[in-house]
Amino acid sequence: MAIKVAFIGAGSVGFTRRLVHDILTVPELQDTQFSFMDISRRNLDMVYKLCEKDIRANKLPATLARTTDRRAALADADYVINCTRIGGLEAFTLDIDIPLKYGVDQCVGDTLCAGGIMYGQRNIPCILDFCRDIREVAAEDALLLNYANPNAMNTWAANEYGDVPTLGLCHGVQGGHQQLAQVIELLVNKGKKPSSRGYKPVRVEDVDIVCAGINHQTWYIQVIYDGQDWCDRLLEGFQAHPEYSRTEKVRIDMLKRFGYYSTESNGHLSEYVPWYRKRPGDIRRWIDMSSWIHGETGGYLRVCTEGRNWFASDYPAWLEKAGSPITAESRSIEHASYIIEGLETGRVYRGHFNVMNDGCIANLPDECVVEVPGYVDRNGVNIPQVGDLPLGCAAVCDVSINVQRLAVEAAVQGDVMLLKQAMMMDPLVGAVCDPEEISQMTDAMLVAEARWLPQYAAEIPAARKRLRAAKPLGVRGTRGAARKTTRTVAQMKRDRKQTARPSKGKAAKKGPSKG
Repeated sequence: MAIKVAFIGAGSVGFTRRLVHDILTVPELQDTQFSFMDISRRNLDMVYKLCEKDIRANKLPATLARTTDRRAALADADYVINCTRIGGLEAFTLDIDIPLKYGVDQCVGDTLCAGGIMYGQRNIPCILDFCRDIREVAAEDALLLNYANPNAMNTWAANEYGDVPTLGLCHGVQGGHQQLAQVIELLVNKGKKPSSRGYKPVRVEDVDIVCAGINHQTWYIQVIYDGQDWCDRLLEGFQAHPEYSRTEKVRIDMLKRFGYYSTESNGHLSEYVPWYRKRPGDIRRWIDMSSWIHGETGGYLRVCTEGRNWFASDYPAWLEKAGSPITAESRSIEHASYIIEGLETGRVYRGHFNVMNDGCIANLPDECVVEVPGYVDRNGVNIPQVGDLPLGCAAVCDVSINVQRLAVEAAVQGDVMLLKQAMMMDPLVGAVCDPEEISQMTDAMLVAEARWLPQYAAEIPAARKRLRAAKPLGVRGTRGAARKTTRTVAQMKRDRKQTARPSKGKAAKKGPSKG
């Protein structure tokens, strides 16, 4: 019998379509029943039509259904994939712009820091609603695969309070793994060019890793190539790398001071610790503006907004194109399809998953969510014991875990005091703001985002009253230290044409320009 996979937040066009393709590359899963659910009928219809076209073009027996009724989508589902963005780009804008008034300059703002904490407050009530529906109408032992950020907070709430087995999934480990292979290749070849005789390429599969920590703060604690651990040589390689030495300054500095490379991008990592974004004048020293992911102020919000506008503009053309081929070669590095394949076929898959710790990392709290190696086959998801993280790495994670614990409890209970404590304990917020500024900033975010925070309904009037009675402390401009203007569709089209136009004596570049 075909399995059923339900997507909550299926209007995430790129992500939903990619995961559907991935699942359908597995021969045994090509008759999967997909059920798409989103609160936006418009987005839902667009994604449905694109995926339907692809399935038809590849002559596959898979079926699609779409609905705005979540319980109908979840009925009898074996797997549930959560890729929601609660509050959409409107709430995301508030997560970036309000903290900026208080001097908190974020690149991403969806995992930790002020934006990530408030994103968790919006997500967790919804996560618990999803879990209730899964318990009541999905297949017995249905597995929730959570891709939505803040990943650790969402996964923590689903497992501890939602009573639904949940894995948090992210591709940060895979991205850093690719970087490690490139850096080792640089070191192995000692400056030789790829065209040189005797040049030795290093593939990702040649480098075996153990990565452990918490989501977006996971550490490569073992990097084996050619039978040797290269952890103590990575600093030299990253400092010598022509691209990473420029784009990954924060990650390289953390490697220098803690001894281990961290999974997450320069922009992400810079806002999880107190040292790199605390003074506006210093921020540009630690980031690179060639791509948002390297640290641009509000960079992810900008690209998400441009992507939404671009998709709305280009959708008719996408729909007219022939369906995309679904082949083994086109399968992405996202974990979801491999996990489902392992559970359904018994083929062993090794990946890195976000799970409740329960002693896996011995020197982090048992009740927190950790990102660690795991194995999947027909017997289930099996997590080996990692042991202790290096002491400094564990200390960095511990700070973030305390913020996550407070934020999860605040979201579940609707407790403003716990929420403000989470903000105070956040490394970057605490480095920039004093307690009164933090309290007022939190009130401002509660009031502005009230429509997505049902658990705080009784507290919002008091927050409004406090804001009216106090002198405004958030008086800084909202541009930030390194912000770009969001481009219009017309500007993106013009930039795309300019990028595609051949310059004198050079071949034309393909695709739209970055950032």
